Amino acid sequence: MKKLFSFLAIIAIIFASNCSRIPENNDPVIGIWSRVEVEATNAAKLTVRHEWIFNDAYLGRFHRIENGSIKIKSDFKWSLNSDDTYTISYPGLDRADDIVSFKNSDEKLLLERVDGFMLASRE
Repeated sequence: MKKLFSFLAIIAIIFASNCSRIPENNDPVIGIWSRVEVEATNAAKLTVRHEWIFNDAYLGRFHRIENGSIKIKSDFKWSLNSDDTYTISYPGLDRADDIVSFKNSDEKLLLERVDGFMLASRE
């Protein structure tokens, strides 16, 4: 009887491990995207880098880096829409969703918002 239960337990483990695989995601947005802004004030110059790291589980990490130190570090969700645009939502941040699409520029691939603003370029 112990052999039967052991055999059934092994079969259950194999079945459960095969069902929990995440399908492979080869979306072209996966990777690191960034935008650098330089803000000049009367007293100093502020360099702001925005960075999005997209992963294959439809999640990512957003950073806002000011003069070399991280000011905002947050997770985001992303999804591919039926019209070949992407929606990036930032739960936990007081930031509106970004709806972006690809745009080719001179030697660079860009993410452009639907209002025409260049969000980021691929690194």
